[in-house]
Amino acid sequence: MLRVSSPHTHNRRDSGQIMRLVMVATVPGLLALTLFFGWGSLFNVALACATAVLCEALVMKLRGRPVMFYLRDCSALVTGVLLGLALPPYCPWWLVVVGSATAIILAKQLYGGMGFNPFNPAMVGYVVLLISFPVAMTQWAAPAGVLADQVGFIEGMRQIWGGVPIDGYTAATPLDVVKQNSSLLLDDVYTTDPTLSEGVWAGAGWEWVNIGFLLGGLFLLYQRVFTWHAPVSMLVTLTLMAALFYDGGSSHSGGSPLFHLLSGATMLGAFFIVTDPVTSAVSNRGRMVYGALVGVLLYVMRYWSNYPDAIAFAVLLMNFAAPFIDYYTVPRTYGHKKSRPATNKGEH
Repeated sequence: MLRVSSPHTHNRRDSGQIMRLVMVATVPGLLALTLFFGWGSLFNVALACATAVLCEALVMKLRGRPVMFYLRDCSALVTGVLLGLALPPYCPWWLVVVGSATAIILAKQLYGGMGFNPFNPAMVGYVVLLISFPVAMTQWAAPAGVLADQVGFIEGMRQIWGGVPIDGYTAATPLDVVKQNSSLLLDDVYTTDPTLSEGVWAGAGWEWVNIGFLLGGLFLLYQRVFTWHAPVSMLVTLTLMAALFYDGGSSHSGGSPLFHLLSGATMLGAFFIVTDPVTSAVSNRGRMVYGALVGVLLYVMRYWSNYPDAIAFAVLLMNFAAPFIDYYTVPRTYGHKKSRPATNKGEH
């Protein structure tokens, strides 16, 4: 008897292999963070990963599920890595633990685990921390070249574990500097502010961190871990928004397109957050819409809100809207010549 099966798309990699590729792709960005901002980011990533795995194992045990089976997919590790990368270096250890536990327990497992969470877990953990502990979450270390001496390993551990303050180790991020400026021309800001004057395009350290995550994102595209639609759409839209509202560099300027592309968490968001297959749109057309709207929201929040680097808020808002986007961008059903709109229940 002839057996006819439905068409399926097969991938030679399982979830664990894909997650491990994602973690490998973050290495260039993490190395740049460590080089320019010290050891704090490495510690954040390590502690966030340990907390995420522990919380995942605990919840699986309480649910009566096989613990190692669910830990092998490495999704908890990826959540820990992404949250650790997003947190300020040398933030208190308990901040990392609270954020990572929130991401796994509340944002992931409360909805049923991997594949069921409507919101990106790492971004939920980040936003909870930002709203609850705004002072600690804005204490970013000054990049190398701005401080006379970079924070040492022992000094950093005292700050993290014991709360022993480090004098003068923080500095405003480039996005904060441009956002808070109201009197100087943008060229003058680039000349007078050490964070910007020590850089080339978007501030000392930050531009190389973004280039590192861009390289990692291109590696994932080459490996076909995700498609280009969402990240490219986000970056193009952010560029267009920045160009549209760029006035040439007045005191009220929001910065050039290149500044927005290479500052803050732009590339981390574009290639490691927006591309989350669980919380983004499903079809390629839907991903383009999803990415474009994230780019619009990101610029709007950077320019007009109190959160200069608002990638987490932009992503979570679009996570909420992703099912709506999917509803109107249903892909073509196999065997049909045209896609069927979600509002059309008839056959083609």
